[in-house]
Amino acid sequence: MNKYKLIGKIGEGTFSDVLKTQSLRDGNFYACKQMKQHFESIEQVNNLREIQALRRLNPHPNILMLHEVVFDKKSGSLALICELMDMNIYELIKGRKKPLPEKRTMSYMYQLCKSLDHMHRNGIFHRDVKPENILIKQDTLKLGDFGSCRSVYSKQPYTEYISTRWYRAPECLLTDGYYSYKMDMWSAGCVFYEITSLHPLFPGSNELDQISKIHDIIGTPAKKILNKFKQSRAMSFHFPFKKGTGIPSLVPNLSPKGLTLMYAMIEYDPDERITARQALHHPYFRELRTADKKALTIQRKVRLIENTEGQEPIHLWPTSKESKGQHFLRQAQENPKRHHGPSCVIELPKLNVCGVTKLTSYPSPTFRSVFTTPVTHCEVPVLQPIKYIGTNCKSEKQKELKTSLKQCHLPTIERRDGRF
Repeated sequence: MNKYKLIGKIGEGTFSDVLKTQSLRDGNFYACKQMKQHFESIEQVNNLREIQALRRLNPHPNILMLHEVVFDKKSGSLALICELMDMNIYELIKGRKKPLPEKRTMSYMYQLCKSLDHMHRNGIFHRDVKPENILIKQDTLKLGDFGSCRSVYSKQPYTEYISTRWYRAPECLLTDGYYSYKMDMWSAGCVFYEITSLHPLFPGSNELDQISKIHDIIGTPAKKILNKFKQSRAMSFHFPFKKGTGIPSLVPNLSPKGLTLMYAMIEYDPDERITARQALHHPYFRELRTADKKALTIQRKVRLIENTEGQEPIHLWPTSKESKGQHFLRQAQENPKRHHGPSCVIELPKLNVCGVTKLTSYPSPTFRSVFTTPVTHCEVPVLQPIKYIGTNCKSEKQKELKTSLKQCHLPTIERRDGRF
């Protein structure tokens, strides 16, 4: 840590302290996550899930960037040097009287779903998605704190009480650790509601109260769903029937499309819950998807221009209504050397002959030159008719045959009653 200067303390967690530091090399500011646990070897540090996850997921525009890992062998201290963000979602909405504009909320949720989709496709799920772990810098959102992450392909059961209670999915509350990456989508739905309403969706005081608050809003699930959870838990449970008050009255400023997405995220049955990839294709994000496609097209064009600088221009297919033949004809006229032969009939330029051409390499004494008149002042000579040299026995007979031929006229055929 001799390369960094301590500026101040940003936050404190159960397993680490977050400090603001300044690099003595480049003068830039970074966030230093100082671990409270002491490590004995560099192998133990490299096996840390958070470091493995950040190395696998970086770089991504919506994942916190890990710049350096600082490990002191003597003291056993470990620090993760990450990029410095402005604030987290909790600090953003804390104390606000009016909700954020829906377009801004939409942008944040779109970026959160992109970060989760990137994680899940790389075989990792977070297990602790909450406002404090979602960081903001201007209009950019990044997911951080991967200390609780786990591999998607690891064997169940997992640790039961891993995520923060208010954002814990029903399968985490009702089973002995039999849950999957779908729990991240439930937590994201709770964050979605909290950004929109400025209040937590299910603020339970304990596990039983947490389940009760979930049923108060979305209702008691069907027996088929509860039976799925009972199969993986030793104790049985029975809940009184509740219809649920619903969410629309709690978020009146949210559009209908946003409401359908929120319901899809907090689906009680994890098998029916929406995935991050499906959420990105939801109609609620249609405008942002279109903007992303336009930005990606511009980036590809810029890269194409940069890669083709100093090279021959690339001729693309015509986009207008002109035919392919007209396109090739136009290219042949512009650059005839690039085309060995046109794909359609074209008019050849007139030949200007400035003198008599003599064939010296392969003389042919049996044929006379067709250029019988001398050429002066680069005038084009008049071509004389070709005459046969030698005897041709068939020529006289052919002449007699031509003269003996007579013209014959066939009689006209009359058509009667539509027939010949």
